[in-house]
Amino acid sequence: MHIILVSGPSGSGKTTVARILAQSRLSPSVHLHTDDFYAAIKQGALAPYLPEAHEQNQTVTGVIARAAAGYAAGGYNTVVDGVIGPWFLGPYEKAAKAAGVGLVYVVLRPDRQTALERGMSRTQHPLTDRQILNQVYDGFADLGPYEKNVLDSTGLTAEETAEAVLRLR
Repeated sequence: MHIILVSGPSGSGKTTVARILAQSRLSPSVHLHTDDFYAAIKQGALAPYLPEAHEQNQTVTGVIARAAAGYAAGGYNTVVDGVIGPWFLGPYEKAAKAAGVGLVYVVLRPDRQTALERGMSRTQHPLTDRQILNQVYDGFADLGPYEKNVLDSTGLTAEETAEAVLRLR
C-alpha cells in the first residue's frame, strides 16, 4: 500500500484529484483532506499560511502523517491532499517508513493564472484572497530537488490529472 501526497498551491485541483483517486481509481482507499484536520482545532487555531502558525502546522502535519500511515499499514491506499511543501515531508517519510508502506509525493502546479482563477472562484472556501493565493503559489514556484515531483496540470482535466498521478506511483 501507498500514501499518495497530492500537494500544490491553492487552486491547483488537489482535492478534486484526490477525491477521484480515492473514489474511483484506488481500492481499497482512504482520502484525508488536510483542511479537515486544521478545522478540528476549535480554539486557538491560526491560519496555516501565517508565519506564526509554524508550530501548529508541525503538530497538525504529524497527526495527518501518522493517520495516513495507520490507514496504509491497515491495507488502504491513502490519498492525502493539502498544501504540503517539501519542508513538511519529514513526518510523512518517517511515518511511512515506520509503517512499512510506500510514499508518493506529487505537486500539482498549473500556471499561476489558472491557479489564481480557480482559487478566487471557489465558493464557500475560506481562502480566496488574491494576495494570499499568490503567496501560497510562490511557495511552490521553485522546489529545487523536488521539481521532479511537479505535474503541470494547466491543460489537463481532473480525470487526466488523476491518471497522471497514478502513473507516478
